[in-house]
Amino acid sequence: MDDKLILLVEDNPDDEELTLRALKKNNISNKVSVVRDGAEALDFLLCAGVYAQRDPREVPQVILLDLKLPKVDGLEVLRRIRADERTRLLPVVILTSSKEEQDLIDGYKQGANSYIRKPVDFNQFIEAVRQLGLYWLVLNEAPPH
Repeated sequence: MDDKLILLVEDNPDDEELTLRALKKNNISNKVSVVRDGAEALDFLLCAGVYAQRDPREVPQVILLDLKLPKVDGLEVLRRIRADERTRLLPVVILTSSKEEQDLIDGYKQGANSYIRKPVDFNQFIEAVRQLGLYWLVLNEAPPH
């Protein structure tokens, strides 16, 4: 399972650290690439900008996408992922602290595969990440690239 790349799109350093700690605590040893804003996420996925030399065959098994991002917000990132032939089928899990019902609705309308609200409690968050890892990295059959 550890050859499957996880793309974490998260601008908050505390939430990034929390997510990485939760993955490690659950023995999820996959390579995690972290990008800190929506524009960087799109560059990473489309092998553009500073990621122009990235191997386009190294495709994330799952994208963990925050919504409240600088430069390009998460919903716009999701819209562009779904609009591009190269990334259209990638599994995208919105992982956000947003409690806005409209964000939930818009996330699914834009093609999110899953929507998870970040639990405030660390132990609950560890359990959420464990289940997320089990499903998206072990059980889920990803589309061929």
